[in-house]
Amino acid sequence: MSMRDYEKALRLIEGSEETDFFGPRPEELIRSAEEALGLKFPPTYRRFLREFGCGGVASEEFYGITRDNFETGTVPNGIWLTLTDRKEFGLPHNFILINSLGEGSEYAIDTSRVGDDGENPVVILAIGYEVFEDVAPSFGTFFYEQIEKEVTAED
Repeated sequence: MSMRDYEKALRLIEGSEETDFFGPRPEELIRSAEEALGLKFPPTYRRFLREFGCGGVASEEFYGITRDNFETGTVPNGIWLTLTDRKEFGLPHNFILINSLGEGSEYAIDTSRVGDDGENPVVILAIGYEVFEDVAPSFGTFFYEQIEKEVTAED
């Protein structure tokens, strides 16, 4: 279901006029990001990074990879943000920050839990990085649901 949801999101993106993505990222850069974080990306997030890098639809932004420098950066460089929050604020190593709710909470992929399809759930992290709520069983499902809301709002 996760990869199918991701593919449904692609169809919605094709029909949207309000897209802004950074561009495809090479596999070597994705592997470097995994090494920097010390973990493996789930299949749908890996595909997103490969095809889009980072970016969004309308007001919905998805963090990812902007460049190969993970030591300095700004949002939407999710690798830099994750590493910075680990060092400065104690973000646990199993989370990958992928989006912000804008009031201090963050959406994150929780790599400590793995489904039969190799996917990791997306959670909301409250201030202090406590899991507040599971929001999707995978990045692919999260990506589709967020884009569907934005595209529906465009109509």
